[in-house]
Amino acid sequence: MTNKYLIFDSGPLINFALNGILPVLEKIKKEFKGEFLITKEVKREVIDYPLTIKRFELEALQIKDLFDRNILKHADLTNEQVDELRLKREQIVSIANSTFFANRKPLHILDKGEAAALALFSILKEPSAIVIDERTARMLCENPENLKKLFQKKLHTNIIAKRENYPYFKNFKVIRSTELAYIACKKGLCEPKDPRILEAILYGLKDKGCSISREEIEEMKTL
Repeated sequence: MTNKYLIFDSGPLINFALNGILPVLEKIKKEFKGEFLITKEVKREVIDYPLTIKRFELEALQIKDLFDRNILKHADLTNEQVDELRLKREQIVSIANSTFFANRKPLHILDKGEAAALALFSILKEPSAIVIDERTARMLCENPENLKKLFQKKLHTNIIAKRENYPYFKNFKVIRSTELAYIACKKGLCEPKDPRILEAILYGLKDKGCSISREEIEEMKTL
């Protein structure tokens, strides 16, 4: 299996679908010349379960088409790696959800889908990145101390952090759907060919759930 790939959480796929730009993913993959991977947990979240609900069926069918054509795919794992993935996922959930405490109660940070994506990253050789839009998961990997401050601000209470857990997450490399969209626009892969398309897509992704500030968007426009 190629050692060049992106691992997708469910949020960015749903966000691309809701913004009508899923075809851009196929173009990015051709430029990337690697694999776009999803875990079984993510497939359940973006295809299997939404297909049973009429209001989500259209987006699920569009994502399923990418999966059926191997634009998105499962990792080619050995039985031993599947067992390792399961154990690593549970370990990640346990550590993440026992890192921050408010009023002596642990704060929920990661679900199984996000944890499975992180687990897959950890067991494969030289993965490129995990694509995650959800803010807490990304901050846990990039700057857990800022995540602690964010919780204190939102919950209006003192947060106790188990800082010895921080190093466990420091080697995960995460990017957002907005970074993929930026690359696609800069390579001329987005339609229509209009100078406003980058800004329109970035704000569309922000509106549908990508954690990015207006200041970051304005900065990306000038790069």
